[in-house]
Formats: sequence, structure tokens, C-alpha cells
Amino acid sequence: MKKLLCAALSLVLCLTLAVCACAEDAGSDLAYVQEKGSLAVGITNFAPMDYQDEAGEWIGFDADMARLFAESLGVDVEFIEINWDYKVEELNAKNIDVVWNGMTLLEDVMNAMGTSVPYCLNAQVLVVPAEKAADFADATSLEGLYVAVESGSAGEDAATELGGTTVPVQNQASTLMEVVAGTSDAAVIDLLMAGAMIGEGTSYENLAIALNLNEARGLESEQYGVGFRKGSDLVDAFNAFWAEKVADGTVLEVATTYGLQESVILE
Repeated sequence: MKKLLCAALSLVLCLTLAVCACAEDAGSDLAYVQEKGSLAVGITNFAPMDYQDEAGEWIGFDADMARLFAESLGVDVEFIEINWDYKVEELNAKNIDVVWNGMTLLEDVMNAMGTSVPYCLNAQVLVVPAEKAADFADATSLEGLYVAVESGSAGEDAATELGGTTVPVQNQASTLMEVVAGTSDAAVIDLLMAGAMIGEGTSYENLAIALNLNEARGLESEQYGVGFRKGSDLVDAFNAFWAEKVADGTVLEVATTYGLQESVILE
């Protein structure tokens, strides 16, 4: 009888451990991604981080590094354009597994997501028609200006803080179209995007940076990070991957390809 009871107890223990193990695996984002065989990366059209080449292939600093991260996990990469306002909802619904798109590590972002180590420095800048840039050299306010911003972005926060009347659009590239069309007086976008998309040799050669809004507000540079679901074990996987790629020179090599060698964080 005692042997039978011991056997029964052993069976219950084994089943309990098995259930716990399954529950642990079910809660693992890493296991989830590897099981489905792909890493779904949420992005917007944002040069030089994520944008399409002439063949329609997603390229850019973030896109290239996302491919390498997926490869390190043994899975394919899938790029999915998202509405930036709903990035957290897209993550939590598992429509995407990561937000990797020059995302500023704001407090609300870090409260809503599991975030990586910072990997790039940035600032918000005011972009206007080149002939008007000098008028804003010492500006401390954007009052009276209609300012195109990406909805839900750090740029929108900056424009609002400085008193501008914001004109929210779907992505940062669209803010430049607003200025060229004359429907907005100015745009607020990331410094890294401005460096890639405006001025001589670009599609927006008649636009120019008028003001660094971080400096105008007495703020230090912003930091970009990668966002995962809150509590995701992919955060640790990413941080280990990133440290390895910084150490072997890959991060600097890819950053240099896109002119970001002075902005990328290599510590």
C-alpha cells in the first residue's frame, strides 16, 4: 500500500512539474518567437532607421540590425508597418514582437514596454523652408506656428511644450510633405532623420534645420531603445546580442553605412 501511495505521489509531482514547465514556456516570448519561426518587427517609414530601397526591401540601421538579431535567434524577420500611436497595443496583441524604429525612451514608453539598453543618441529638431531657417536661430517658443508632428512621438511632445499648434500625421516622413505643401509652417522630426532626408542631394533640398528643440528646452540628447512586451525575456536576449555585436564591431560597421557612427552608443 505504501509503495502504491509513493508511486501515486511521484506521478502527481511529475505532472505538476510538467505543467509548471509548460506554463513557463508559454510565458516565454523567446520560446514563442522560435516556435513560430519569425520575429515580427513593428516599424514606420523612417530613414535612416527603417525605409525601403528601390526593390521594396526594408533597409536602414534598425532594419539591418533586426535581421541580424532574428538570425541570432534562428528565425526569419518580418517587417510590419504600424500606426505609431498603437505600438503598445500591437505588441500586447502579438501582432508584432518588437518595436524597433528609432524609438525614444520616454517615461511612458518605459512604463508600458520592456525596453532594451539605449543604442543611439538623438534630438528633436525644427525643420522649415531653408529661406526661413535664420528666423528661428534664437527661438524659445513655437507659438503662432502650425507644426506637423508624428502622432504620439517625442516630436509632438516637444512642439506642444514650446507652444506650437500641432498637426498630427501618421509618420515623420509625412511631416515634411506638410511643410512643402504649405499646410504647416514647420515640422518637428528626429535629428537623425533630418540628416538623412533634408538638404542638398535629398528629395527635400529646400528644407533646413532651424533649431535643436532639446537645446531650446535645456534638455540633454534623447536615447533610442528597442521595445518588447512588458516582462519579455527577449529583452535579455537582445541585450546579450547587442553587447556581442558592439564588441565584434558589427554595430559600428552598420552604423557607418547609414552615417550614424557619431550617434550610435558603443558602451
